[in-house]
Formats: sequence, structure tokens, C-alpha cells
Amino acid sequence: MTYKEATEYLFNSVPMFQNIGSSAYKEGLYNTLKLNEHFGHPHRKYRTIHVGGTNGKGSCCHTLAAILQAAGYKTGLYTSPHLTDFRERIRVNGEMIPEEEVISFVENERYFFEPLSPSFFELTTALAFNYFAKAKVDVAVIEVGMGGRLDCTNIIQPDLSIITNISFDHMQFLGHTLGKIAAEKAGIIKKDTPVIIGESTDETRGIFCDKSLEMNAPIIFAEAKHQLVSSHLQRGVRIYRTTRWGELEGELTGICQEKNTATILTAVDTLRQSGYKLPLKAVKKGFKKVCELTGLRGRWQQTGTAPTIICDTGHNVGGLLYITEQLQSTPADKLHIVIGMVNDKDIESVLKLLPKNACYYFTKASVKRALDERRLQESAAAHGLQGSAWPDVPSAFKAARKAATEKDLIFIGGSTFVVADFLASFPPQNQ
Repeated sequence: MTYKEATEYLFNSVPMFQNIGSSAYKEGLYNTLKLNEHFGHPHRKYRTIHVGGTNGKGSCCHTLAAILQAAGYKTGLYTSPHLTDFRERIRVNGEMIPEEEVISFVENERYFFEPLSPSFFELTTALAFNYFAKAKVDVAVIEVGMGGRLDCTNIIQPDLSIITNISFDHMQFLGHTLGKIAAEKAGIIKKDTPVIIGESTDETRGIFCDKSLEMNAPIIFAEAKHQLVSSHLQRGVRIYRTTRWGELEGELTGICQEKNTATILTAVDTLRQSGYKLPLKAVKKGFKKVCELTGLRGRWQQTGTAPTIICDTGHNVGGLLYITEQLQSTPADKLHIVIGMVNDKDIESVLKLLPKNACYYFTKASVKRALDERRLQESAAAHGLQGSAWPDVPSAFKAARKAATEKDLIFIGGSTFVVADFLASFPPQNQ
């Protein structure tokens, strides 16, 4: 079996939420517990940090992993979804899981897992936890896939739980109010284990407090710690002024990283109090070189100049609020937006946020969940957004690139899968 055959087996033989959406979602931990037992409870062989929330999970996971790596810990990192290679989901010290490990897992273990009919994410989580044990990591940073309470990563007993924020996303599974979504995400709060809340509202704060009281879990609200004084962009990096860490240079430059940074610094403090050795130089290096150390892509990532070309995976109301703010504050003669969405998102609420002074290139990603580009164009027109429709991301970007002048800005986003198609066809070195 080749690596291509192994990944095609995973993508096609088990339901993959990335492609088909709700029919791939499996509620409950039965399969996860069976897989975990089969592999000898691998997650018990290393320390873990669990990160949930609606937005910012990926940035927080990668930055924490980068800090841990810089401090000398052999660090596993499990995130989702991937952009261009399945192996991006599972890394040790920034290196993707070897192709041979994926092949071996499918070939040698399919006899056991096929009768369970696991979901794609259940199987991938089992692969990740098992690989981290084989690699003898010291600690693994684990991103929640969806929600928290019934997410298949929720079998771990972490040193620290983090909930970045609560916004509207995956409402068909998690609930249609912030309170219900918060209750699902609060499910990762563990007994006697500290939990950090990155952002909260009047509607969610009490839910987190009640759950932490029930679990006797110390709760820390990052906003109350006031770790971050200010931030600004300077020569392509974001400079943070902090109360305890001096000045930090951040490789991730999105406006949303201010909130993420406050959460991350609070997490570092909490981990240090529990015995982790995380010196200032490791914190500085982690922020400054997070993409280099962990392979993170797609977070306000600039891939070209003259015109400026930026992509971002933000895809819900919470994420698009920050993106719209940053688009409007970024100097450019004209704004070109290549955008596609998936059909199970709150499309109307997102379209209301987008700038009306841009030229749009409506498109669809190469996944079954992708919303038809002409339907998106019609919905956008009702909100005063004008542009053309294109059948795929490469053709939409080429049209934007042809129309743009050197002083313009091209933004690609609306969906993680749009960014994935863009980066696959136009990697930064080819810009």
C-alpha cells in the first residue's frame, strides 16, 4: 500500500466531516474508547494540554507547541483540518507524521477498526495518540475537533484545559445559543485540572464557572489577567507590549492574535506554576517563529507582494469580524476578495460583515460541502456585494490576479477549504 492509497482509504472508507459534513459526525465516545483500549491507552504515556473553543484554537495550539519545543520538550501537536497534506494534523516537534506510519496504521489495524465503522476523526485521533506514544513525546497539545463534551479527544486527562472563546459555529450539533455552545465546550473541563477561558460573555461566564465548581477545577479568565498592554504591526511582525514578558515579536500578524496572545501568556503562567520549565527565551522564540517551528499556515498569511496577497482560514462570524476589520485597515488602492463557503455555515450573517467596496470573485472549494458559487453570488448581491462567479479557486484567483494592480490587495478566504485549494495551487514560493 502506498501513502496515496492509505490516505484515499481514510478519506473514502470512513465518513469525513471535511468533505460531507453532518452525516460524518458521530456523537459519543464508544468507538474512541474501543480504539483507545485496543492501542493500550497511549495518551496516558505523555502529558497533554487540551485546547477547545470556537476560534483561535489552531493559533493557540501551534504557539503553545512552539514555546514547548523551544523550551526543550519533545512536543506532539494534533490539530484539524489539514490544508494540503493529511499529515499536517499530526506533528512531533513540527515534523509531520511519516508516511510509513500512516500506511502501517491502515494496513495493520483495519481488521480491528473496520467492524466499528469509525468516523474519520475518530480514526485520525487514534492514529495521533498512538503515534505520540511511539515517538515518546514529553507532552502533546491536543486541539478539540468539535464542541468538547462528546469530542473524541475528550478521553485525555490534561495538565491544562483551554477554551479560547465562544461564537456561533456548528450550531446543528452544539446548539443555537451561546449558552448551549458554551455548555458543550465546557465539557473538556476536568476534575482538579486548571482551565483557562480566553474570552467570555455574560451569557457564557456563569456556565464556565458552574462547570469548574462542579469539577473542582481552578478557573482563570485570561481577560482578567491583563497580560497584554498593546500591539502594533511593525515591518511585517506584530509587536506585543506585555506586563510580565516585556516586548514580544509575533510571527502571526492578524488582529485576532491579540486575544490569542493574552490566552497563551496566561497558559504559560499556569503551566509554569504546575512545573513546566518555560523560560522567557522560549516564549519569545515560540511567538517569533511559530510557523517555522510548527508548520502553521493560513492565518493572515501573506503569500505575495505587488499586489499584496493574503489568505486566512477564518470562516464564521467570530473569525470574519476580525478579518473584515483588518481588511479595511490594510492600505490598498482596491480590494479584491476571492471567497467561497460551505453549505452548512451561517452564510447570511457572514455576508453582512463583508466590505461593500470590494470586487468579489465567488467560487467553491473542491469538497462536497462547498456552496455553489452562483448561489453564493446571488446571496451576496442581496447584501450589496458585487462580483463574478468562478467554478474553482484557481480560476477565481487567476481572475483576481489579472485584474489587480501592484497597489491592490487580494484576499482569499471564507472557508478553510478555499485556502487549502489556493495554497495547493499557488504555494508562496511561486508567487
